Amino acid sequence: MKDSLEKILPEVRKPARYIGNELNSSHKDWDKAKLHVALAYPDTYEIGMSNLGIQILYYILNQIDDVLAERSAAPWPDMEEQLKANNIPLFSLESEKPLKDFDLIGFGLGHELTYTNIYNMLKLGGIPPWKKDRKDSDPLVMGGGPCVFNPEPLADFFDFFVIGEAEELIEEIADILKNTNRESRIAKLEALAKLGGIYVPGHSNIVTKRHIKNLDTTPYPTRPIIPYIEAIHDRAVVEIMRGCKWGCKFCQAGWTYRPVREKSMEKVIEQADEIMKNTGYDELSLVSLSSSDYSKIDELAKTLAQKYAPKRINISLPSMRTNTFSVKLAKEIARVRPSGITIAPEAGTQRLRDVIGKKMTEQDILEGVKAAFSNSIESIKLYFMLGLPGETPEDLVGICELSRKILALGKTYTTRARITVNLATFIPKSHTPFQWEKQISIDETLEKQKFIKNNLKGKGISVRWHEASASFLEGVFARGDEKLSKVIEKAWELGARLDAWSEHLKFDIWQKAFAECGIDPNVYLRERPKDEPLPWDFIDPGVPKEILLRESRKD
Repeated sequence: MKDSLEKILPEVRKPARYIGNELNSSHKDWDKAKLHVALAYPDTYEIGMSNLGIQILYYILNQIDDVLAERSAAPWPDMEEQLKANNIPLFSLESEKPLKDFDLIGFGLGHELTYTNIYNMLKLGGIPPWKKDRKDSDPLVMGGGPCVFNPEPLADFFDFFVIGEAEELIEEIADILKNTNRESRIAKLEALAKLGGIYVPGHSNIVTKRHIKNLDTTPYPTRPIIPYIEAIHDRAVVEIMRGCKWGCKFCQAGWTYRPVREKSMEKVIEQADEIMKNTGYDELSLVSLSSSDYSKIDELAKTLAQKYAPKRINISLPSMRTNTFSVKLAKEIARVRPSGITIAPEAGTQRLRDVIGKKMTEQDILEGVKAAFSNSIESIKLYFMLGLPGETPEDLVGICELSRKILALGKTYTTRARITVNLATFIPKSHTPFQWEKQISIDETLEKQKFIKNNLKGKGISVRWHEASASFLEGVFARGDEKLSKVIEKAWELGARLDAWSEHLKFDIWQKAFAECGIDPNVYLRERPKDEPLPWDFIDPGVPKEILLRESRKD
Protein backbone atom coordinates (compact mmCIF):
# COMPACT_ATOMS: atom_id res chain seq x y z
CA MET A 1 0.00 0.00 0.00
CA LYS A 2 2.79 2.43 0.88
CA ASP A 3 4.35 2.29 -2.60
CA SER A 4 0.96 2.72 -4.24
CA LEU A 5 0.20 5.78 -2.13
CA GLU A 6 3.55 7.38 -2.88
CA LYS A 7 2.71 6.96 -6.54
CA ILE A 8 -0.68 8.69 -6.43
CA LEU A 9 -0.20 11.42 -3.79
CA PRO A 10 1.65 13.78 -6.20
CA GLU A 11 -1.46 13.64 -8.39
CA VAL A 12 -3.90 14.99 -5.78
CA ARG A 13 -4.70 18.33 -4.25
CA LYS A 14 -3.66 18.58 -0.58
CA PRO A 15 -1.88 15.21 -0.24
CA ALA A 16 -1.39 15.95 3.48
CA ARG A 17 -5.04 14.94 3.92
CA TYR A 18 -4.07 11.31 3.39
CA ILE A 19 -0.64 10.68 4.94
CA GLY A 20 -1.31 10.42 8.70
CA ASN A 21 1.57 10.38 11.24
CA GLU A 22 0.54 13.71 12.76
CA LEU A 23 1.71 14.82 16.19
CA ASN A 24 -0.22 12.96 18.93
CA SER A 25 -1.69 10.36 16.56
CA SER A 26 -1.76 6.80 17.90
CA HIS A 27 0.10 3.88 16.32
CA LYS A 28 -0.61 0.51 17.91
CA ASP A 29 0.41 -2.98 16.89
CA TRP A 30 -2.30 -4.30 14.58
CA ASP A 31 -1.56 -7.94 15.40
CA LYS A 32 -1.80 -7.43 19.17
CA ALA A 33 -5.23 -5.80 19.07
CA LYS A 34 -8.38 -7.88 19.58
CA LEU A 35 -10.61 -5.15 18.12
CA HIS A 36 -9.80 -2.87 15.19
CA VAL A 37 -11.92 0.28 14.89
CA ALA A 38 -11.93 2.84 12.07
CA LEU A 39 -13.43 6.18 13.07
CA ALA A 40 -14.67 7.65 9.82
CA TYR A 41 -15.77 11.21 9.20
CA PRO A 42 -17.90 11.54 6.04
CA ASP A 43 -16.36 14.80 4.91
CA THR A 44 -12.86 16.03 4.17
CA TYR A 45 -9.93 15.57 6.54
CA GLU A 46 -9.84 19.21 7.68
CA ILE A 47 -13.50 19.09 8.71
CA GLY A 48 -13.18 15.70 10.37
CA MET A 49 -10.16 16.89 12.34
CA SER A 50 -12.31 19.67 13.80
CA ASN A 51 -14.85 17.17 15.12
CA LEU A 52 -14.51 16.88 18.88
CA GLY A 53 -16.52 13.67 19.04
CA ILE A 54 -14.08 11.82 16.79
CA GLN A 55 -11.11 13.04 18.87
CA ILE A 56 -12.80 11.93 22.12
CA LEU A 57 -13.63 8.41 20.88
CA TYR A 58 -10.17 8.02 19.32
CA TYR A 59 -8.63 8.88 22.69
CA ILE A 60 -10.91 6.58 24.72
CA LEU A 61 -10.53 3.55 22.44
CA ASN A 62 -6.75 3.82 22.21
CA GLN A 63 -6.53 3.90 26.01
CA ILE A 64 -7.80 0.30 25.98
CA ASP A 65 -4.80 -2.05 25.67
CA ASP A 66 -6.21 -4.57 23.21
CA VAL A 67 -8.22 -2.08 21.11
CA LEU A 68 -6.82 -0.16 18.15
CA ALA A 69 -8.58 2.93 16.75
CA GLU A 70 -7.59 4.68 13.53
CA ARG A 71 -9.13 7.40 11.34
CA SER A 72 -10.44 7.84 7.84
CA ALA A 73 -12.12 10.71 5.99
CA ALA A 74 -13.93 11.28 2.71
CA PRO A 75 -11.58 11.69 -0.24
CA TRP A 76 -11.70 14.76 -2.47
CA PRO A 77 -12.79 13.84 -6.05
CA ASP A 78 -9.20 13.84 -7.32
CA MET A 79 -8.23 11.27 -4.68
CA GLU A 80 -11.32 9.16 -5.38
CA GLU A 81 -10.33 9.10 -9.04
CA GLN A 82 -6.80 7.95 -8.18
CA LEU A 83 -8.04 5.25 -5.79
CA LYS A 84 -10.30 3.80 -8.47
CA ALA A 85 -7.75 4.08 -11.27
CA ASN A 86 -5.10 2.29 -9.23
CA ASN A 87 -7.44 -0.23 -7.57
CA ILE A 88 -6.57 1.04 -4.07
CA PRO A 89 -9.31 0.68 -1.39
CA LEU A 90 -10.06 3.60 0.91
CA PHE A 91 -7.78 3.20 3.92
CA SER A 92 -7.09 4.37 7.46
CA LEU A 93 -4.57 7.15 8.04
CA GLU A 94 -2.51 5.37 10.70
CA SER A 95 -1.78 1.95 9.21
CA GLU A 96 -3.06 2.43 5.64
CA LYS A 97 -5.21 -0.67 6.09
CA PRO A 98 -8.33 -0.93 3.87
CA LEU A 99 -11.54 -0.12 5.73
CA LYS A 100 -12.82 -3.64 5.01
CA ASP A 101 -10.05 -5.06 7.25
CA PHE A 102 -11.47 -3.44 10.39
CA ASP A 103 -13.96 -5.02 12.79
CA LEU A 104 -15.98 -1.84 13.31
CA ILE A 105 -16.42 1.31 11.23
CA GLY A 106 -17.80 4.23 13.26
CA PHE A 107 -19.18 7.21 11.34
CA GLY A 108 -19.68 10.63 12.91
CA LEU A 109 -23.00 11.91 11.56
CA GLY A 110 -22.91 15.67 11.94
CA HIS A 111 -24.78 16.91 8.87
CA GLU A 112 -27.44 15.53 6.55
CA LEU A 113 -25.56 16.59 3.42
CA THR A 114 -22.81 14.04 4.09
CA TYR A 115 -25.02 11.02 3.42
CA THR A 116 -23.74 10.28 -0.10
CA ASN A 117 -20.19 10.48 1.30
CA ILE A 118 -21.03 7.63 3.69
CA TYR A 119 -22.20 5.46 0.81
CA ASN A 120 -19.10 6.43 -1.16
CA MET A 121 -16.66 5.68 1.68
CA LEU A 122 -18.17 2.23 2.27
CA LYS A 123 -18.03 1.47 -1.44
CA LEU A 124 -14.42 2.69 -1.78
CA GLY A 125 -13.44 0.84 1.40
CA GLY A 126 -14.59 -2.53 0.03
CA ILE A 127 -17.65 -2.79 2.29
CA PRO A 128 -21.14 -3.47 0.87
CA PRO A 129 -23.09 -0.23 1.52
CA TRP A 130 -26.37 -2.06 2.18
CA LYS A 131 -26.26 -3.91 5.49
CA LYS A 132 -28.36 -6.76 4.04
CA ASP A 133 -25.48 -7.58 1.68
CA ARG A 134 -22.78 -7.84 4.36
CA LYS A 135 -21.33 -11.15 5.46
CA ASP A 136 -19.88 -12.19 8.81
CA SER A 137 -16.42 -11.26 7.53
CA ASP A 138 -17.45 -7.64 6.86
CA PRO A 139 -17.08 -4.92 9.52
CA LEU A 140 -20.04 -3.76 11.56
CA VAL A 141 -21.00 -0.20 10.63
CA MET A 142 -21.93 2.16 13.49
CA GLY A 143 -23.31 5.73 13.40
CA GLY A 144 -23.31 8.40 16.08
CA GLY A 145 -23.69 12.17 16.35
CA PRO A 146 -26.51 14.74 16.02
CA CYS A 147 -28.12 13.16 12.93
CA VAL A 148 -28.92 9.90 14.74
CA PHE A 149 -31.90 11.56 16.42
CA ASN A 150 -33.58 10.64 13.13
CA PRO A 151 -31.50 7.75 11.77
CA GLU A 152 -34.18 6.28 9.47
CA PRO A 153 -32.90 7.62 6.10
CA LEU A 154 -29.63 5.77 6.85
CA ALA A 155 -31.01 2.69 8.58
CA ASP A 156 -30.44 0.41 5.54
CA PHE A 157 -26.72 1.26 5.50
CA PHE A 158 -25.92 0.99 9.23
CA ASP A 159 -25.83 -2.06 11.47
CA PHE A 160 -26.44 0.02 14.59
CA PHE A 161 -26.52 3.57 15.94
CA VAL A 162 -25.37 5.16 19.19
CA ILE A 163 -28.15 7.45 20.41
CA GLY A 164 -26.80 10.26 22.59
CA GLU A 165 -23.38 10.62 24.20
CA ALA A 166 -20.96 7.80 23.51
CA GLU A 167 -18.11 8.10 26.02
CA GLU A 168 -19.30 5.32 28.35
CA LEU A 169 -21.12 3.39 25.68
CA ILE A 170 -18.12 3.02 23.36
CA GLU A 171 -16.26 1.03 26.03
CA GLU A 172 -19.28 -1.26 26.48
CA ILE A 173 -19.48 -1.73 22.71
CA ALA A 174 -15.77 -2.59 22.59
CA ASP A 175 -16.16 -5.17 25.37
CA ILE A 176 -19.06 -6.90 23.59
CA LEU A 177 -17.29 -6.99 20.23
CA LYS A 178 -14.09 -8.37 21.75
CA ASN A 179 -16.05 -11.12 23.50
CA THR A 180 -18.13 -12.01 20.44
CA ASN A 181 -15.29 -11.71 17.93
CA ARG A 182 -15.77 -15.21 16.52
CA GLU A 183 -19.56 -15.14 16.56
CA SER A 184 -21.91 -14.30 13.73
CA ARG A 185 -22.90 -10.80 12.76
CA ILE A 186 -26.45 -11.47 14.01
CA ALA A 187 -25.17 -12.63 17.42
CA LYS A 188 -23.05 -9.49 17.79
CA LEU A 189 -25.99 -7.22 16.96
CA GLU A 190 -28.31 -9.08 19.34
CA ALA A 191 -25.79 -8.52 22.14
CA LEU A 192 -25.39 -4.84 21.24
CA ALA A 193 -29.17 -4.29 21.08
CA LYS A 194 -29.36 -5.06 24.81
CA LEU A 195 -27.25 -2.01 25.65
CA GLY A 196 -29.05 1.19 26.61
CA GLY A 197 -28.65 3.86 23.93
CA ILE A 198 -28.11 1.42 21.05
CA TYR A 199 -30.50 1.30 18.10
CA VAL A 200 -30.20 -1.81 15.97
CA PRO A 201 -32.67 -1.46 13.07
CA GLY A 202 -35.01 -4.41 13.17
CA HIS A 203 -34.04 -5.38 16.74
CA SER A 204 -34.86 -2.36 18.89
CA ASN A 205 -38.11 -0.87 20.15
CA ILE A 206 -37.95 2.32 22.23
CA VAL A 207 -34.36 3.52 22.49
CA THR A 208 -33.46 5.90 25.31
CA LYS A 209 -30.68 8.40 24.78
CA ARG A 210 -27.48 7.90 26.77
CA HIS A 211 -25.94 10.85 28.53
CA ILE A 212 -22.90 11.41 30.70
CA LYS A 213 -23.64 12.36 34.29
CA ASN A 214 -20.24 13.65 35.44
CA LEU A 215 -18.04 15.56 32.98
CA ASP A 216 -15.15 15.69 35.45
CA THR A 217 -14.68 11.92 35.43
CA THR A 218 -15.33 11.47 31.71
CA PRO A 219 -12.18 10.86 29.62
CA TYR A 220 -11.15 13.87 27.54
CA PRO A 221 -8.29 14.08 25.00
CA THR A 222 -5.56 16.33 26.35
CA ARG A 223 -3.18 15.22 23.59
CA PRO A 224 -5.36 15.99 20.55
CA ILE A 225 -4.02 15.18 17.10
CA ILE A 226 -2.48 18.21 15.37
CA PRO A 227 -3.46 18.18 11.68
CA TYR A 228 -0.86 18.85 9.00
CA ILE A 229 -3.11 21.29 7.19
CA GLU A 230 -5.28 23.95 8.76
CA ALA A 231 -8.51 22.50 10.12
CA ILE A 232 -11.81 24.38 9.99
CA HIS A 233 -11.44 25.06 13.73
CA ASP A 234 -7.69 25.37 14.14
CA ARG A 235 -7.37 25.79 17.90
CA ALA A 236 -7.26 23.99 21.22
CA VAL A 237 -10.68 23.11 22.61
CA VAL A 238 -11.90 22.47 26.13
CA GLU A 239 -15.54 21.59 26.62
CA ILE A 240 -16.85 23.35 29.72
CA MET A 241 -20.49 22.20 29.87
CA ARG A 242 -23.20 20.28 28.01
CA GLY A 243 -26.83 21.12 27.53
CA CYS A 244 -28.63 24.46 27.41
CA LYS A 245 -31.29 25.93 29.67
CA TRP A 246 -32.98 28.28 27.20
CA GLY A 247 -35.27 25.98 25.20
CA CYS A 248 -35.41 27.82 21.86
CA LYS A 249 -38.11 25.92 19.96
CA PHE A 250 -36.07 25.46 16.78
CA CYS A 251 -32.84 24.19 18.37
CA GLN A 252 -32.38 20.42 18.24
CA ALA A 253 -29.14 20.48 20.26
CA GLY A 254 -30.84 22.45 23.03
CA TRP A 255 -33.51 19.77 23.44
CA THR A 256 -31.48 16.60 22.82
CA TYR A 257 -28.39 17.44 24.90
CA ARG A 258 -30.27 17.95 28.15
CA PRO A 259 -29.76 18.05 31.09
CA VAL A 260 -27.29 20.90 31.68
CA ARG A 261 -24.04 19.60 33.17
CA GLU A 262 -20.93 21.61 34.04
CA LYS A 263 -17.31 20.60 34.22
CA SER A 264 -15.63 21.98 37.36
CA MET A 265 -13.45 25.04 36.94
CA GLU A 266 -10.48 23.12 38.36
CA LYS A 267 -10.89 20.35 35.79
CA VAL A 268 -11.24 22.86 32.92
CA ILE A 269 -8.01 24.61 33.91
CA GLU A 270 -6.20 21.29 34.38
CA GLN A 271 -7.26 20.10 30.93
CA ALA A 272 -6.46 23.45 29.33
CA ASP A 273 -2.93 23.38 30.76
CA GLU A 274 -2.36 19.84 29.48
CA ILE A 275 -3.69 20.59 26.01
CA MET A 276 -1.65 23.76 25.59
CA LYS A 277 1.49 21.92 26.75
CA ASN A 278 0.87 19.10 24.27
CA THR A 279 -0.11 21.11 21.20
CA GLY A 280 1.41 24.56 20.82
CA TYR A 281 -1.83 26.19 19.67
CA ASP A 282 -2.09 29.97 20.03
CA GLU A 283 -5.83 29.94 20.77
CA LEU A 284 -7.88 28.16 23.43
CA SER A 285 -11.63 27.88 22.92
CA LEU A 286 -14.00 27.21 25.83
CA VAL A 287 -16.91 25.48 24.14
CA SER A 288 -20.51 24.61 24.96
CA LEU A 289 -23.96 25.36 23.57
CA SER A 290 -24.10 28.56 25.63
CA SER A 291 -20.78 29.35 27.28
CA SER A 292 -21.98 32.47 29.11
CA ASP A 293 -24.34 30.26 31.15
CA TYR A 294 -21.40 28.46 32.78
CA SER A 295 -21.74 29.38 36.47
CA LYS A 296 -18.13 30.53 36.89
CA ILE A 297 -17.47 31.80 33.38
CA ASP A 298 -16.25 35.20 34.57
CA GLU A 299 -13.67 33.77 36.97
CA LEU A 300 -12.66 30.95 34.62
CA ALA A 301 -12.14 33.15 31.58
CA LYS A 302 -10.21 35.82 33.45
CA THR A 303 -7.98 33.21 35.12
CA LEU A 304 -7.07 31.62 31.80
CA ALA A 305 -6.67 34.97 30.04
CA GLN A 306 -4.24 36.23 32.67
CA LYS A 307 -2.33 32.94 32.63
CA TYR A 308 -1.93 32.75 28.84
CA ALA A 309 -1.67 36.40 27.76
CA PRO A 310 2.14 36.49 28.40
CA LYS A 311 2.46 33.52 26.02
CA ARG A 312 0.39 35.32 23.35
CA ILE A 313 -2.34 32.67 23.62
CA ASN A 314 -5.81 33.96 22.93
CA ILE A 315 -8.94 32.79 24.78
CA SER A 316 -12.16 32.56 22.75
CA LEU A 317 -15.71 32.08 23.95
CA PRO A 318 -18.08 30.93 21.22
CA SER A 319 -21.81 30.64 21.93
CA MET A 320 -22.10 33.65 24.17
CA ARG A 321 -25.50 35.25 24.77
CA THR A 322 -25.48 38.89 23.82
CA ASN A 323 -25.60 41.07 26.87
CA THR A 324 -23.25 43.67 28.27
CA PHE A 325 -21.60 41.17 30.61
CA SER A 326 -20.83 38.73 27.80
CA VAL A 327 -19.40 41.33 25.45
CA LYS A 328 -17.21 42.96 28.08
CA LEU A 329 -15.96 39.55 29.13
CA ALA A 330 -15.23 38.58 25.53
CA LYS A 331 -13.32 41.81 25.02
CA GLU A 332 -11.34 41.39 28.21
CA ILE A 333 -10.21 37.85 27.54
CA ALA A 334 -9.45 38.40 23.85
CA ARG A 335 -6.65 40.70 24.90
CA VAL A 336 -4.12 39.06 22.60
CA ARG A 337 -6.14 39.32 19.37
CA PRO A 338 -9.44 41.19 19.78
CA SER A 339 -11.96 39.89 17.29
CA GLY A 340 -15.54 40.44 16.26
CA ILE A 341 -18.59 39.06 18.04
CA THR A 342 -21.55 37.02 16.87
CA ILE A 343 -25.17 37.73 17.76
CA ALA A 344 -28.07 35.44 16.86
CA PRO A 345 -31.36 37.34 17.14
CA GLU A 346 -32.80 34.64 14.77
CA ALA A 347 -35.88 36.81 14.05
CA GLY A 348 -36.27 40.46 13.07
CA THR A 349 -39.10 41.39 15.44
CA GLN A 350 -39.78 40.92 19.11
CA ARG A 351 -43.10 39.25 18.33
CA LEU A 352 -41.45 36.47 16.33
CA ARG A 353 -38.59 36.06 18.82
CA ASP A 354 -41.24 35.44 21.45
CA VAL A 355 -42.98 32.87 19.21
CA ILE A 356 -39.79 30.85 18.70
CA GLY A 357 -38.74 31.02 22.35
CA LYS A 358 -35.67 33.19 21.73
CA LYS A 359 -35.42 34.97 25.06
CA MET A 360 -33.57 38.01 23.74
CA THR A 361 -35.12 41.48 23.60
CA GLU A 362 -34.11 44.25 21.21
CA GLN A 363 -32.80 46.13 24.25
CA ASP A 364 -30.58 43.13 25.09
CA ILE A 365 -29.28 43.12 21.52
CA LEU A 366 -28.59 46.83 21.33
CA GLU A 367 -26.95 46.97 24.76
CA GLY A 368 -24.70 44.11 23.75
CA VAL A 369 -23.84 45.84 20.49
CA LYS A 370 -23.16 49.10 22.30
CA ALA A 371 -20.86 47.32 24.74
CA ALA A 372 -19.02 45.70 21.85
CA PHE A 373 -18.44 48.89 19.88
CA SER A 374 -17.49 50.85 22.99
CA ASN A 375 -14.83 48.21 23.69
CA SER A 376 -13.21 48.73 20.27
CA ILE A 377 -14.86 45.73 18.60
CA GLU A 378 -15.54 46.76 14.99
CA SER A 379 -17.11 43.67 13.39
CA ILE A 380 -20.42 42.03 14.28
CA LYS A 381 -22.02 38.96 12.69
CA LEU A 382 -25.80 38.66 12.88
CA TYR A 383 -27.63 35.36 12.38
CA PHE A 384 -31.27 35.26 11.27
CA MET A 385 -33.59 32.49 10.07
CA LEU A 386 -36.04 32.75 7.18
CA GLY A 387 -39.34 30.88 7.10
CA LEU A 388 -39.86 30.57 10.85
CA PRO A 389 -43.35 29.50 11.99
CA GLY A 390 -45.56 32.58 12.14
CA GLU A 391 -43.25 34.73 10.01
CA THR A 392 -44.88 37.69 8.20
CA PRO A 393 -43.52 40.29 5.74
CA GLU A 394 -43.08 42.63 8.71
CA ASP A 395 -40.56 40.20 10.21
CA LEU A 396 -38.40 40.42 7.08
CA VAL A 397 -38.59 44.20 7.25
CA GLY A 398 -37.58 43.85 10.90
CA ILE A 399 -34.38 42.00 9.94
CA CYS A 400 -33.40 44.94 7.72
CA GLU A 401 -34.36 47.58 10.27
CA LEU A 402 -32.56 45.89 13.17
CA SER A 403 -29.43 45.37 11.06
CA ARG A 404 -29.38 49.02 9.96
CA LYS A 405 -29.97 50.14 13.55
CA ILE A 406 -26.97 48.11 14.72
CA LEU A 407 -24.75 49.50 11.96
CA ALA A 408 -25.82 53.07 12.74
CA LEU A 409 -25.01 52.50 16.40
CA GLY A 410 -21.60 51.19 15.41
CA LYS A 411 -20.90 54.23 13.24
CA THR A 412 -21.24 56.46 16.30
CA TYR A 413 -18.18 54.70 17.73
CA THR A 414 -16.05 53.98 14.67
CA THR A 415 -16.14 54.66 10.94
CA ARG A 416 -14.86 51.09 10.48
CA ALA A 417 -17.98 49.43 11.91
CA ARG A 418 -18.96 46.38 9.85
CA ILE A 419 -22.06 44.18 9.97
CA THR A 420 -22.43 40.78 8.31
CA VAL A 421 -25.98 39.47 8.10
CA ASN A 422 -26.18 35.67 7.76
CA LEU A 423 -29.46 34.15 6.57
CA ALA A 424 -30.35 30.50 7.16
CA THR A 425 -33.57 28.73 6.21
CA PHE A 426 -35.52 27.37 9.17
CA ILE A 427 -35.42 23.56 9.19
CA PRO A 428 -37.89 21.81 11.52
CA LYS A 429 -35.72 19.22 13.26
CA SER A 430 -36.78 16.10 15.13
CA HIS A 431 -37.37 16.20 18.90
CA THR A 432 -38.03 19.95 18.98
CA PRO A 433 -41.34 21.77 19.59
CA PHE A 434 -41.23 22.77 15.91
CA GLN A 435 -40.85 19.22 14.56
CA TRP A 436 -44.41 19.30 13.18
CA GLU A 437 -44.00 22.62 11.32
CA LYS A 438 -43.57 23.01 7.57
CA GLN A 439 -40.38 24.12 5.83
CA ILE A 440 -40.65 26.78 3.15
CA SER A 441 -39.94 25.90 -0.47
CA ILE A 442 -36.85 26.78 -2.46
CA ASP A 443 -38.76 29.50 -4.32
CA GLU A 444 -39.99 31.04 -1.07
CA THR A 445 -36.46 30.95 0.33
CA LEU A 446 -35.04 32.68 -2.75
CA GLU A 447 -37.76 35.32 -2.61
CA LYS A 448 -37.07 36.12 1.04
CA GLN A 449 -33.30 36.17 0.46
CA LYS A 450 -33.77 38.56 -2.46
CA PHE A 451 -35.89 40.91 -0.35
CA ILE A 452 -33.23 41.11 2.37
CA LYS A 453 -30.38 41.56 -0.14
CA ASN A 454 -32.22 44.34 -1.97
CA ASN A 455 -33.02 46.17 1.26
CA LEU A 456 -29.63 45.84 2.94
CA LYS A 457 -27.19 47.51 0.63
CA GLY A 458 -24.50 50.01 1.45
CA LYS A 459 -21.12 50.55 2.96
CA GLY A 460 -20.35 48.56 6.10
CA ILE A 461 -23.02 45.90 5.65
CA SER A 462 -22.90 42.59 3.77
CA VAL A 463 -25.40 39.77 3.42
CA ARG A 464 -24.62 36.05 3.21
CA TRP A 465 -27.03 33.17 2.89
CA HIS A 466 -27.28 29.40 2.82
CA GLU A 467 -27.94 27.82 -0.56
CA ALA A 468 -31.71 27.31 -0.82
CA SER A 469 -31.28 23.90 -2.48
CA ALA A 470 -28.91 22.75 0.28
CA SER A 471 -31.42 23.76 2.97
CA PHE A 472 -34.15 21.93 1.04
CA LEU A 473 -32.15 18.68 1.04
CA GLU A 474 -31.16 19.09 4.68
CA GLY A 475 -34.84 19.45 5.59
CA VAL A 476 -35.87 16.38 3.58
CA PHE A 477 -33.30 14.13 5.26
CA ALA A 478 -33.74 15.68 8.72
CA ARG A 479 -37.40 14.58 8.71
CA GLY A 480 -37.13 11.65 6.30
CA ASP A 481 -37.80 7.93 6.62
CA GLU A 482 -36.29 4.66 5.42
CA LYS A 483 -37.57 5.19 1.85
CA LEU A 484 -34.81 7.76 1.32
CA SER A 485 -32.01 5.19 1.38
CA LYS A 486 -32.67 4.31 -2.26
CA VAL A 487 -32.56 8.04 -3.14
CA ILE A 488 -29.14 8.33 -1.50
CA GLU A 489 -27.90 5.38 -3.53
CA LYS A 490 -29.37 6.73 -6.77
CA ALA A 491 -27.89 10.21 -6.20
CA TRP A 492 -24.50 8.59 -5.55
CA GLU A 493 -24.81 6.58 -8.77
CA LEU A 494 -25.54 9.83 -10.64
CA GLY A 495 -22.43 11.45 -9.17
CA ALA A 496 -23.50 13.19 -5.94
CA ARG A 497 -20.51 13.71 -3.62
CA LEU A 498 -19.52 16.28 -0.97
CA ASP A 499 -22.96 17.89 -1.09
CA ALA A 500 -22.18 20.16 1.86
CA TRP A 501 -19.66 21.97 -0.38
CA SER A 502 -21.46 24.52 -2.57
CA GLU A 503 -19.11 23.91 -5.48
CA HIS A 504 -19.98 20.20 -5.46
CA LEU A 505 -23.71 20.30 -4.77
CA LYS A 506 -25.56 19.41 -7.98
CA PHE A 507 -29.23 19.83 -7.18
CA ASP A 508 -30.32 18.57 -10.58
CA ILE A 509 -28.80 15.20 -9.70
CA TRP A 510 -30.92 15.03 -6.57
CA GLN A 511 -34.06 16.03 -8.47
CA LYS A 512 -33.41 13.22 -10.93
CA ALA A 513 -32.74 10.75 -8.09
CA PHE A 514 -36.04 11.58 -6.36
CA ALA A 515 -37.90 11.29 -9.67
CA GLU A 516 -36.32 7.94 -10.62
CA CYS A 517 -37.17 6.55 -7.17
CA GLY A 518 -40.77 7.77 -7.42
CA ILE A 519 -40.49 9.95 -4.33
CA ASP A 520 -41.82 13.50 -3.94
CA PRO A 521 -39.36 15.20 -1.54
CA ASN A 522 -41.85 17.97 -0.74
CA VAL A 523 -43.88 15.45 1.24
CA TYR A 524 -41.18 15.53 3.92
CA LEU A 525 -41.33 19.33 4.26
CA ARG A 526 -45.06 19.63 4.84
CA GLU A 527 -46.73 20.58 8.11
CA ARG A 528 -47.62 17.41 10.01
CA PRO A 529 -50.68 16.76 12.18
CA LYS A 530 -49.79 16.53 15.84
CA ASP A 531 -51.20 12.98 16.02
CA GLU A 532 -49.28 11.67 12.98
CA PRO A 533 -46.66 9.03 13.85
CA LEU A 534 -43.19 10.38 13.14
CA PRO A 535 -40.26 8.28 11.85
CA TRP A 536 -38.20 9.07 14.94
CA ASP A 537 -40.88 8.50 17.60
CA PHE A 538 -39.13 5.34 18.83
CA ILE A 539 -36.22 7.43 20.14
CA ASP A 540 -36.56 8.81 23.67
CA PRO A 541 -34.33 11.91 23.85
CA GLY A 542 -35.07 12.53 27.53
CA VAL A 543 -37.80 15.10 26.91
CA PRO A 544 -41.36 13.66 26.77
CA LYS A 545 -43.30 14.34 23.59
CA GLU A 546 -46.03 15.93 25.73
CA ILE A 547 -43.61 18.72 26.68
CA LEU A 548 -42.73 19.33 23.04
CA LEU A 549 -46.44 19.47 22.21
CA ARG A 550 -47.10 21.95 25.02
CA GLU A 551 -44.22 24.18 23.93
CA SER A 552 -45.33 24.03 20.30
CA ARG A 553 -48.70 25.54 21.22
CA LYS A 554 -47.25 28.53 23.08
CA ASP A 555 -47.28 31.82 21.19
